Amino acid sequence: MEGKVNHGVQTLTAKPLTQANCRRQVGLLGGNFNPVHTTHLLIADQVGRALGLESVLLMPEFLPPHVDQKKTIAAKDRLAMLERAVADNPLLGIETCELQRQGKSYSYDTIKELKEKNPDVDYYFIIGGDMVAYLPKWYKIDELMQLVQFVGVRRPGYPVTSTYPLIWVDVPSMDLSSTMIRKKVAQGCSVRYYVPEAVREYIMEKGLYLDEG
Repeated sequence: MEGKVNHGVQTLTAKPLTQANCRRQVGLLGGNFNPVHTTHLLIADQVGRALGLESVLLMPEFLPPHVDQKKTIAAKDRLAMLERAVADNPLLGIETCELQRQGKSYSYDTIKELKEKNPDVDYYFIIGGDMVAYLPKWYKIDELMQLVQFVGVRRPGYPVTSTYPLIWVDVPSMDLSSTMIRKKVAQGCSVRYYVPEAVREYIMEKGLYLDEG
């Protein structure tokens, strides 16, 4: 990737592969994906294309590492929805290492494991602009920064500055969340176009989120 600076914000253009630059470039987008929705897929696809990545892998966590534990559905259902969501896009895939490891999902442990398994891959860790301010609180963040390149997705109302080296990417803003979708399902409202049709059908078939408050 070749970088340039515009008003203090770094943007990148794809650098053609050469014999000396033949490492694989793979994006990672982590989350609970409860359920996966259109914004997740838009971010993964747009970042992957903007940076010229080989692929972008959606990486579901087994348990979030937050102190305030999130309520979530079974991993098998979240994974099944992800598989349906990415089936028609060859750029997107799924990384299941956190589901296989189980327990709380700390990004440092995950990236360290992935780098050991795939030493020829450079990983690009995608986070929303609203999460950038929390990076100093991440587990072993300084060590993590040595293992992975962070990519920040700009969000309205959040600064595009950080003491950490981030690549910033513009993605169309959509006010959509998994929490909103779960509540709509519980209220009997349609979530068509909020999620891929195959995901909507899975939610209806399995009766998911009917007990959401």
